[in-house]
Amino acid sequence: MKTMPIVQARNSLTTLPEQFEKQPGLDAVAVTRRGKPVLAVMPWELYESLVETLEILGDKEMMSSLRKSVKEIEKGKLVPWKKVKREMDF
Repeated sequence: MKTMPIVQARNSLTTLPEQFEKQPGLDAVAVTRRGKPVLAVMPWELYESLVETLEILGDKEMMSSLRKSVKEIEKGKLVPWKKVKREMDF
């Protein structure tokens, strides 16, 4: 993660999208005030992904289903893709 003082961030705000595109490993910029992080700037896709992940983690029913699925995978209880396609009429 890149760190940037708030004054520099203000001056660079309009060019940050291009910086994210040019540096694929750059996920977010920590904006600091007096050396302490106060904001995070990130690409919209990353933000959406984080929100979706938090929604899933906060949904007890969905997490229960996910845990059950992981256990089934670990036990080798898989359904072949061809069978799934047949059942879904693909």
